[in-house]
Amino acid sequence: MTKNALHFGAGNIGRGFIGALLSDSGYHVTFADVVEKLITALNEHGEYVITILDVAPEEPTKKITNVSGVLSSDPDALTAAIKEAEIITTAVGPNVLRIISRSLAAGIIKRKEAGKEYLNIIACENMTGASAHLKDEILKHLPTPEDKEYLEEYVGFPNCAVDRIVPPFTPPADGNILSVGVEAFFEWIVEEPEFKGPRPEIHGMKLTDNLVAYVQRKLFTLNCGHATTAYLGYLKGYKTVDESLKDPAIAETVYGAMKESGDALCKKHGFSPEEHAKYIEKIMNRFRNPYIKDDVARVGREPLRKLGPADRLVGPAKMADEYGLPKKNLLKAIAACLLYDNPEDKQSVQLKKDIEEKGLEEVVEDVLGFKKGSEESALDELVCECTERYSEV
Repeated sequence: MTKNALHFGAGNIGRGFIGALLSDSGYHVTFADVVEKLITALNEHGEYVITILDVAPEEPTKKITNVSGVLSSDPDALTAAIKEAEIITTAVGPNVLRIISRSLAAGIIKRKEAGKEYLNIIACENMTGASAHLKDEILKHLPTPEDKEYLEEYVGFPNCAVDRIVPPFTPPADGNILSVGVEAFFEWIVEEPEFKGPRPEIHGMKLTDNLVAYVQRKLFTLNCGHATTAYLGYLKGYKTVDESLKDPAIAETVYGAMKESGDALCKKHGFSPEEHAKYIEKIMNRFRNPYIKDDVARVGREPLRKLGPADRLVGPAKMADEYGLPKKNLLKAIAACLLYDNPEDKQSVQLKKDIEEKGLEEVVEDVLGFKKGSEESALDELVCECTERYSEV
């Protein structure tokens, strides 16, 4: 009997990471997306090739089969896919979860009417508590108490932590636009207690009962270091992450920011300092991978979101502040983000406009959540750091 999975987001991350793992585990994977050419290609080819971007990969390429697509704008087809799925995953970006919640609610109602039982929905996003957030959004579109009772009994929303670099990739000349390049390393850690019904057996999925620690470890280390590299590299005119890290000053700050966040994470969650140091070194080596030409503008996009109080830059700075630990490099990373001036990025344009109209200090308070006069000591330091960086530029 065919196992069915539905994955929202047919982009490079969806095809190169979660969708591929599901296919590898025996699922027929239906990708849902608004991009018609991707959906057409999925239905025409029914397969695609992943290229492992590494120096000496064990398996240079891998064929992903048993896939198809459905347009997110086709409500009947999408509802049918939701109704038949045994697991649903997403890789659409945190801001899109609200948009797809209405479709998911409609599909869950159809499942209830058809007498379907367990379904688990895992939002694989760079966002703490993404699945729980998606659940809250879906509940807004369930009209009756019976619908909500059904969801609580039969639909699980395990949160997760995901980690794999999937850079832009030029497909080979085989005519299949679905081909994608990924790094060899990946990590998918899922919150076991939140599953409903039998646990799915998925290659590469690790279960844990302490997800928050792993989510923050990844967000405050890998995503923190990635963003720091991107913003500092962009300010110096570099194009890619690996090129940026050839600059000794940038490499020192990136390592320093991850070391500062790591010290705070070890204090909060009890990670071994020795093991975490190895984790940081592994990440630095991943960033330096010459086969992954990761554009700094891509990594740095949406700076307002990435400056959120609990996100990859401000979150670890606040945690370090909480434990009275150094945060000099983290503040430098935040300053570089505030200086990110990319006219092709709407959030960058808005951020620059806000700083010009409101002043740096007000933006630091409003966007980052550092309040003047509070116990947090970082605001004055950050304003000074940003002022110095502005002077440099």
